Amino acid sequence: MLKKYPFLSGTLLLTLTGVISRIIGFFYRIYLSHHIGEEGMGIYQLLAPVMALSFSLTCAGIQTSISKYTASYIAQKQEKSALRILMTGFTLSLFLSIGTACFLYQNAIWVASALLTESRCAPLVRIYSLSLPFACIHSCINGYYYGMKKSMLPSMSQLVEQLARVGSVFAIYSYGNYMGTPPSIAVTMLGILIGEICATTLSLGALYFHLSRRNTSPARRTSTSYLQHLSELLHMAVPLAANRLTLNFLQSVEAVQIPNRLVLSGMSKSSALANYGVLTGMTYPLILFPSAVTSSVSVLLLPYISEAGANGDTAKIKSAIRKSVLACLLLGSFFCILFLFFGPFLGEFLFGSQLAGTYIQILSIACPLLYLGGILTSILHGLGKALQAFFLNASCLLVRLGFVFFLIPKVGMTGYLLGIFVSELCLIVLMSAELTRHLRDVSCKLRSRKI
Repeated sequence: MLKKYPFLSGTLLLTLTGVISRIIGFFYRIYLSHHIGEEGMGIYQLLAPVMALSFSLTCAGIQTSISKYTASYIAQKQEKSALRILMTGFTLSLFLSIGTACFLYQNAIWVASALLTESRCAPLVRIYSLSLPFACIHSCINGYYYGMKKSMLPSMSQLVEQLARVGSVFAIYSYGNYMGTPPSIAVTMLGILIGEICATTLSLGALYFHLSRRNTSPARRTSTSYLQHLSELLHMAVPLAANRLTLNFLQSVEAVQIPNRLVLSGMSKSSALANYGVLTGMTYPLILFPSAVTSSVSVLLLPYISEAGANGDTAKIKSAIRKSVLACLLLGSFFCILFLFFGPFLGEFLFGSQLAGTYIQILSIACPLLYLGGILTSILHGLGKALQAFFLNASCLLVRLGFVFFLIPKVGMTGYLLGIFVSELCLIVLMSAELTRHLRDVSCKLRSRKI
């Protein structure tokens, strides 16, 4: 039955590995919180903007484009074209990632001091820059496999990356403590580098095995074919990358400004970083834990909807949207109730932090909205509405930034938590309206053709 329904089997596999990875990540977060403290978690989380921006620039749009075009070509029985798309995106992404890595490594002090406003982030930036080319390589390969509806490799690479990252950090910290010289926070970035190397090794090995079994010779393909596919890839990847860069830039401004605005509310710099670390390093991972399911659905929805659109199967598209949205709302409602009643207990039990429990309880009401946003975004991308999805996400991020700049200095972190709920509610309403309008237009066109 799983072979007959590849979307279902792929979702189950990605969900299983996602849940396992999240569980490992939970223990990892707990371990880090005990070793580097709340302020250390804040410093570690400050690097998230750099990671998001660099990945968006070098790979995010390319991976999505590879997945979409691979699905379309496979649906049309053009496997060689699908492979050309992979090789073209692979080369482009590798070129961009090496250039970005060199820039980050050479300008790590400036990035840490000027952009992140925390000089202690400089060693973390340097180590992370080394992992960027590896991340791009296995992300492109994952995009190719998603497009073929083969989620085994992406699932395994995700799990291997997580195990290698957590295992290496645990080993280094254990050895350092045994020798009486506890390692610095920079070891967390070293774990990311080791994890990416392991995941890339697995992905390249699987791709080599896949190509050898299909007996496909890249040497037979002409440069003209690759140039044509490069143009095709850039047509979708450039707008996606620009959209992701803009969104991640806004998120980066948000991440950097939250501690700064907390200082304006009366907190010390250390206390502001600690509060930021509790929210992003402890509360968010728990609140977003169920998104292991919705993320799996989102990743596989894009090629599924894209293929259905290429075949003109609107009934299939509507059915996929209806079922995925309903399942997401049910999941979100369940965890909303769970976190609302047990948030304080979970914060104290898992992280030994009363503040984390308070944040979990407050954010619980946003669970259905947080989980549904990724689903609707993926659906819009699959329908070719990437530009609309970008504008909607950017608008709602600007709403949240308004809460960061104007409300946090007055009421503290509560202002930001309120901003999360309001912005996510706006996003869901606007995306639902856009999807309704698009499906209505498609139905009208089909009726006019029949007439």
